[in-house]
Amino acid sequence: MASINRSVMQKTSRQWLRDLGPGKLDAAEISGAWGESLGFRSFQSFHYPDFDPCAGPFLNGDGKPLKFDVILANQVWEHIDRPYAATRNVFRMLRKGGWFWVAVPFFIPYHAVPVDCSRWSARGLRNLLIEAGFEEDSIRAAQWGNRAMALRNLERPWPPEARPEDDLTNDPDFPLVAWAMGRKPG
Repeated sequence: MASINRSVMQKTSRQWLRDLGPGKLDAAEISGAWGESLGFRSFQSFHYPDFDPCAGPFLNGDGKPLKFDVILANQVWEHIDRPYAATRNVFRMLRKGGWFWVAVPFFIPYHAVPVDCSRWSARGLRNLLIEAGFEEDSIRAAQWGNRAMALRNLERPWPPEARPEDDLTNDPDFPLVAWAMGRKPG
């Protein structure tokens, strides 16, 4: 079963990404393989911290940045030391008109894997993408959570798995997770 912290975010994000027409896009994911099932033309996974987006764009055999139509970062940006530099490096790895999707926790326990550095709201992610050069008018940002699900975050083992009786209504003043997507000009 999925974590309650990600259930609404994943449903909404899958729709945002399907709207891009994934069958014609080359994708990369920093952090795992959540997006692999979306049917991208090609898909590469880069696991953090083995691949650290703070260090620079990921390079091909000729030493040039790899290029993608979409890059996904699912629950990893809170673990990196320099998120602005990492976001600029993602920008450099995108083709013109390419998309960056990022999802992060907001109100969940500290989880150092290997470190835990930051939290963002939807507005904070929007601002991060604007400052990194993404088209302001293209940016979509959302957040979800509520007090009942925040209490579930105190359960062990963590993260708590979703239950059919969970209240998935959104309290905009109590986010558990935030996500955003922006387009590189092109």
